[in-house]
Amino acid sequence: EDHCILQHSNRICVITLISDGCSLLKNKVSGKSKRGGQSLTEFAPLCRITCTDEQEYTVFSCIRGRLLEVNEAILNKPDLLLEKPSTEGYIVVILPKFEESKSVTEGLLTREQYEDVLTKRNQQEPS
Repeated sequence: EDHCILQHSNRICVITLISDGCSLLKNKVSGKSKRGGQSLTEFAPLCRITCTDEQEYTVFSCIRGRLLEVNEAILNKPDLLLEKPSTEGYIVVILPKFEESKSVTEGLLTREQYEDVLTKRNQQEPS
């Protein structure tokens, strides 16, 4: 259920899964239909992912902004979410509000910080 925000210098953000997020992901992904310019809050659900063990995860926006694009390719080929999360397997493209665009990445983990969290999480899981 871990996800990633990739921000371009033009403020556009791409929301994707981190490739190690749900290794059991299989066939069912459902999401919002594209509605040009829909406003999103950071708590807006983007999609629900169903894993092979029937566990469901909801991916939330995490940032406020305008929904520019929904990746409909993941509906037909959900494996893209894990196989190519930074390219073809992205979930949505969001344009943050101008005044909030610089603060989007504040408070988010760097790759190194995230890897530390994963290490600690794995140490806490029962063998």
